[in-house]
Amino acid sequence: MGARCSKFSLCWFHSHLKPSVLESSDLDNGGKSEKNSWPSFIEFSHEQLKAATSGFSSDNIVSEHGLKAPNVVYKGKLDNGRWVAVKRFNKLAWPDSRQFLEEARSVGNLRSERLANLIGCCCEGEERLLIAEFMPNETLAKHLFHWEAQPMRWAMRLRVALYLAQALEYCSSKGRALYHDLNAYRVLFDQDGNPRLSCFGLMKNSRDGKSYSTNLAFTPPEYLRTGRVTAESVVYSFGTMLLDLLSGKHIPPSHALDLIRGKNFLMLMDSALEGHFSNDDGTELVRLASRCLQYEARERPNAKSLVIALMSLQKETEVPSYVLMGIRQETASSIQQLTLTPFGDACLRMDLTAIHEILEKLGYKDDEGIANELQLSFQMWTSQMQETLNCKKHGDTAFRAKDFETAIDRYTKFIDGGTMVSPTVYARRCLSYLMCEMPQEALGDAMQAQVVSPEWPTALYLQAACLFKLGMDNDAQETLKDGTNLESKRNKT
Repeated sequence: MGARCSKFSLCWFHSHLKPSVLESSDLDNGGKSEKNSWPSFIEFSHEQLKAATSGFSSDNIVSEHGLKAPNVVYKGKLDNGRWVAVKRFNKLAWPDSRQFLEEARSVGNLRSERLANLIGCCCEGEERLLIAEFMPNETLAKHLFHWEAQPMRWAMRLRVALYLAQALEYCSSKGRALYHDLNAYRVLFDQDGNPRLSCFGLMKNSRDGKSYSTNLAFTPPEYLRTGRVTAESVVYSFGTMLLDLLSGKHIPPSHALDLIRGKNFLMLMDSALEGHFSNDDGTELVRLASRCLQYEARERPNAKSLVIALMSLQKETEVPSYVLMGIRQETASSIQQLTLTPFGDACLRMDLTAIHEILEKLGYKDDEGIANELQLSFQMWTSQMQETLNCKKHGDTAFRAKDFETAIDRYTKFIDGGTMVSPTVYARRCLSYLMCEMPQEALGDAMQAQVVSPEWPTALYLQAACLFKLGMDNDAQETLKDGTNLESKRNKT
């Protein structure tokens, strides 16, 4: 067990966090390191797509308005096992098959890890279909406007803005600067929790169709005058999305600009973010949004300047997107084959409430041997000892009441007192840190608990929970296996 403990030294831990998730310079061609990269753009047969979507079954519809939408998007699975998104156009949308193919091939030549890339199309008879990479983790609209477990964190909102700006800059550099009806439903999240811009918006819904289908209150003013979308129109729409990210709501630009001019921009901010962002950062993002929403198109910034401005605002760049999003990645089959204890299962699911209940139930029974040895080494109880024990008692009261900030404070005073060593106190402070979104500190306590009690499965379980929280899934799975095996061994003896 000593080898495991030395592996997760704090030096090792910090060295593994240094690379930034934003240091992805190879946006072109999907990134050189991207696994299982897509083949070149191809034409699919209608039969292939019919089979992939189970006959275009309504059960496979993933587009916002279902069958009521003029063009329906289906989830499909190709013969090679890849999941795809299949957009089926209205039969009259693109009557000229040659024009449709030219447009599709042009978009299909784009390859970037900031896009949900177009990998093929189908043009048979009256059928017109586009095939793109499937993104399994919902839309920005879902995560911003209709969240369930947790609101999107400030760091993730900033990352969405940057990745979206990078997507637009890439498209512009490849001669596809026009994007039709840019909105929160066009941003999708991949298996790693990274936001990607849907390639479907790079083509209009029909040859002669409108570029904007949203409420007129969100439409660029020059589009209302001319009916034409320009690169500057796309930047205006990007500004409306910055408002979405700031507010967590879909606020009309005119209303938002009134608040900004009246110096009431804090009224724009999502109340769920209170205390989680600095006023300087909020002010800078509001300023950027207002520049994008300028009435005169020529006064708006271009995509490249947006990328530069947003890059300097990024936070928690070492944390993977799926961790910021609270998305559970697929776990290894070896973990799935284990018979997990309730504690192990709670750690795998990152159910911190269940872990709290388990630690409460365990109490201090695993401290008994350690506590007895320490008590024998003292000849008398001192006032300092009594004060230290009172800190632990108050920490336990706060922990039981789920007042985790107070628990951290009281347990820290107990530990700093130095008169007693308790692996359970380290375990409880570890969970308190996790509850307060402090996973690095939590991991330090879980490792210290193992130093004090090397054969204690709880220490390994908590290390696994911390590593899952930090996005280090492979190491978390190995640690979870170690904890499970150690507990099994203890139960047999």
